[in-house]
Amino acid sequence: MLVAPMPPALPFLSPAFGDHMVLQRDRANTFWGWSTPGDRVTVEIEGQKASGVAGTDGKWIARVKPPKVGGPYKVLVSGASKVELDDVLVGDVWICSGQSNMQMSLAGAVNGAAEVAAANEPNIRLLTVGQAVGYAPLSTLNGKWAVCSPTSVSPDPWSGFSAVGYYFGRKLQRELKVPIGLINASWGGTSGEAWASREAIATVGDFDPQLAEIAASQKAGEPAFGTYADRWLLKNDPGTPAHWESPDLDESDWKPTKVPNGIDDLGVKDGHGVIWYRKSIDLPSGDAATLNLNRIAETDTVWINGQQVGSLTADWAWRIYPIGAGVLKPGRNVIVVRAFDPRNRAGFLGKPEELFLSQGGTNHSLAGEWKAKVGVDVKDISTKPYDTESNPTLPSVLYNGMIAPLTPLAIRGAIWYQGETNWGRGEQYRRVLPALIADWRKQFGQGDFPFYIVSLANFQAKAVNPGDEYLAEVREAQALTAKNVKHSGLAVTIDVGEADDIHPKDKKTVG
Repeated sequence: MLVAPMPPALPFLSPAFGDHMVLQRDRANTFWGWSTPGDRVTVEIEGQKASGVAGTDGKWIARVKPPKVGGPYKVLVSGASKVELDDVLVGDVWICSGQSNMQMSLAGAVNGAAEVAAANEPNIRLLTVGQAVGYAPLSTLNGKWAVCSPTSVSPDPWSGFSAVGYYFGRKLQRELKVPIGLINASWGGTSGEAWASREAIATVGDFDPQLAEIAASQKAGEPAFGTYADRWLLKNDPGTPAHWESPDLDESDWKPTKVPNGIDDLGVKDGHGVIWYRKSIDLPSGDAATLNLNRIAETDTVWINGQQVGSLTADWAWRIYPIGAGVLKPGRNVIVVRAFDPRNRAGFLGKPEELFLSQGGTNHSLAGEWKAKVGVDVKDISTKPYDTESNPTLPSVLYNGMIAPLTPLAIRGAIWYQGETNWGRGEQYRRVLPALIADWRKQFGQGDFPFYIVSLANFQAKAVNPGDEYLAEVREAQALTAKNVKHSGLAVTIDVGEADDIHPKDKKTVG
């Protein structure tokens, strides 16, 4: 890509476009970016031209018809600055979104190493959207288009390209014989409502308090997600600056405790504050694993052997964190959990049988003896922290951070693998998912494009006695959505799950 320098802070051409990308066939493609107000910007590809004029906010938009399917083509964008895109193909573009089962990369799937090594697919192009949250829709994204290859799909089981997305795209490319562009916008442990716009999720009616808090934080000029809570903990929690997560910490003044429990069990009367937990566990190897901690109130940060492996803010969300190879080691491993709740009882909320580390088909129980220490009793602190910080599960924040910067890109459709974090809220999910689909169709402006849903796979042992089955309720909501929302579909995966791992490795069947 050849780029001439330009003065505005926002890019002359949105990073949704780049070398090696795929443009959507059979329809006009919308290009956009930012320039000096009044600047006329022209987009040209194979003799087709379209222009747009930058408004008072600097944003310009131009819609140009693509050439015939195939390529490669060059795209020239010219105005006060110039950008030339190389190796652009024309075919079908799909968004691949959801939580960890969509995020799980090809290397982590069945026969991952061999599949990665064979992933030379020049007619498949990949864009991974950098994980980002926002109080309001963001203008740009972090990410760059790449040709599908062993390098671009990556050998890492979690930071590489989506396995479900890859298998879906490969099947389409082989059957349709057209270039396929795949945009991976996923984030493990996140809720459905986080991926819909504020306007859409407001129609559901259950999220008004969270939306009001987000609006208040934005109005008050609070910094972007993450910085406020980090500063508050550094100032008020002695464990944060002292690095109580260190595996070599002196634990002589920590109290023995039985987990699951909460901060009130250590003498904090109202249960509000910060509590730290530590546990040592012996393991046979350093292989990849999955850490299952069930629910924690309300914000948790988890380290293993001093390396952070997960963090969430939502007391109803299950903590299921993938642990990459090399984090663990044979012999002693130290797990540290910091639980932080400024309004309610901080600590573990699940049942003993729901706390375990799964490695190599064996579940190592984490219930029972831990050591704990209170970091903060909130009643002693005059300034309370906001809980809108560092929280990718709040309504609208991932739409703002990861979907809005893609709109109104021309796309063929979307695939969706999400619902585990909405476990226990199946009835609500019946309203959340249709609202999200309608919202995306409106925001992308591509009509009622296909939206394909992955029904959640089976997980845990078969129940002996009838009882609550929260995943089944989410599956029912997914099935009803696929039935009632036009041009949507359902991929049933009830026979490809794993009893001891909520991240089944058979992603080829799903894709």
